[in-house]
Amino acid sequence: MADLAAILSEMLSDGAIVTGDALAERAKSYWDPSPTEAKALFRPETTEQVGDILRLCHEHRQSVVVQGGLTGVVEGAVSTSEDVIISLERMTAIESVDEMDGVAVIQAGAILQTVQEQLAARGFLFPLDLGARGSCTIGGTVATNAGGINVLRYGMMRQLVLGLEVVLADGTVISSMNQMLKNNTGYDLKQLFIGSEGTIGVVTRVVVKLFPLPKSRQTAMFATESFEAVVRVLKTMQSDLAGTLNAYEVMWNSYYKNVTGEGAHRPPMDREYPFYVLAEAEGANPEADDARFQALLERGLEDGDIVDAIVPKSTSERDALWIIREEFDPVLPAYLYDVSLPIKAMPTYVKRLETAIAEWRHDAVSVVFGHIADGNLHIFAWPFEDGVHHEACDQIVYGCLEGLDGSISAEHGIGIEKKQWLGESRSGDEIALMRQLKELLDPENILNPGKLFE
Repeated sequence: MADLAAILSEMLSDGAIVTGDALAERAKSYWDPSPTEAKALFRPETTEQVGDILRLCHEHRQSVVVQGGLTGVVEGAVSTSEDVIISLERMTAIESVDEMDGVAVIQAGAILQTVQEQLAARGFLFPLDLGARGSCTIGGTVATNAGGINVLRYGMMRQLVLGLEVVLADGTVISSMNQMLKNNTGYDLKQLFIGSEGTIGVVTRVVVKLFPLPKSRQTAMFATESFEAVVRVLKTMQSDLAGTLNAYEVMWNSYYKNVTGEGAHRPPMDREYPFYVLAEAEGANPEADDARFQALLERGLEDGDIVDAIVPKSTSERDALWIIREEFDPVLPAYLYDVSLPIKAMPTYVKRLETAIAEWRHDAVSVVFGHIADGNLHIFAWPFEDGVHHEACDQIVYGCLEGLDGSISAEHGIGIEKKQWLGESRSGDEIALMRQLKELLDPENILNPGKLFE
């Protein structure tokens, strides 16, 4: 390690190598404040420097963990004392914005919220959005194929990426910085790396699609008495809002009640309704869009599908609604899950889950919420007790998916936490092909070893 660091110190700028006490001062992740463990942390400033680091690590068979904002929840970027870390925190620039074609080139270490704000100042929307926006990085969202609240309208990160620059395990730079919407020339290599969780390459630069900044936004929180009503209102909004519905967040009573009330968020409406929905649309004609959105809410109230509703009148009022969905500290610590399944199967799944949790322990609790329009449910379960119940909770949460055509991961990836369950959602042949790709692109197994699969 001393030899490797000495060689790299000649290639990197001052402060680019972090070791010892300075490294231990860094938290392991957003969720775990314990000290980071690694032989060293490298902070390159260019793709070429990333290539130099990986070339040397490959020659020395030194394992490498790539880190972004450390907001992931499946331990996909956790390092050990035997690893070195590559952090792209110095590669944060928006290198270019093509205003004619609506395309931006962004370095992988850029923080999502910073990217959103800088592009908005130029009249563009980058629609990927999630609660960790203030910490997560563009490269991290590519590596995990992040989703978030706007998937319904804009898709996951996979749908927003036009091109990538990636450094392979041996230091080879694959620069496929396509800026066209249509490029039908052979294999679409970028798709290999989106969602690969840093196991076959290090993303350094990204070409993303941009959209015109919306001129209007309509938001409402409403309550329903049944899941069937939740779905009916969703279908009405999808059709009658003409494709402008971009968020439809559903909170079961279990979640809403646990994050509101004394010592938690202020409840904007009664806490006894079975379901709460946070819906948001964005369009181009404020007056007409507002009227159309209001008319749909009124129709839902008249039909009985909506039993209570709140429409915020200011940004601060809107934020007070969204914080209930995005700020879930009142239920922590807990085990966090994200599963995916058809909308029609969600009531069956949740009923199975609630029954199994209750039968497991008298003090066990599960709460459910999610992006349901894209088939994604999030679950918190406790008692937590420093992780001693994790395996039992896993068995319940994933076991309840049996026969429902679901997935153990909707958007958070696999990492370490879910790798033993990968076979529940992928066939043996699929996993075998994944292993062959790993062996081809990383024959020494230095990139994020032990993540995704052994």
